[in-house]
Amino acid sequence: MDRFLDTTRTGPCWLRMAPVAALVVDAIAFGQDKLRHYEIGAFVVMPNHVHVLVIPRESIATLTRRLKGYTARQANRILGRTGEAFWQPESYDHWVRSEQEWGRIVRYIENNPVGAGLAARPEDYPWSSAAPSIANRRQDCRRGAQDCALHFHTDAQPEM
Repeated sequence: MDRFLDTTRTGPCWLRMAPVAALVVDAIAFGQDKLRHYEIGAFVVMPNHVHVLVIPRESIATLTRRLKGYTARQANRILGRTGEAFWQPESYDHWVRSEQEWGRIVRYIENNPVGAGLAARPEDYPWSSAAPSIANRRQDCRRGAQDCALHFHTDAQPEM
């Protein structure tokens, strides 16, 4: 599914727009730095989906609802849309069970733009935890039993 999402040329790609992508990046950072809902391990904002690896301090349902709710309202304002869904209603979450799995997921997330042909190197993609301007703000996450990878998509269902 991720490979399909990375290469799709149909459906909404609002996250390709710099103001919308920046909004999502800032909201992810705000959830860690100000709200203390989680510690960020890695993230990437792709044109039509987002990957986030966190150590949650709130329930996954709560932090996902808050992050998706806020970013949907603000993105729809930027896009001049009202009363329309921005994100798909479901999200995919996965509990990380080892440091090896954690490292694999971080590499996958940060290399996602390279695999999709959006950047030559992970650090070249501006909407990722691998970008130098963002990496400088990121805390070093401790790995533990409560690590979680989240994945959510914009509103339209991908066509297969």
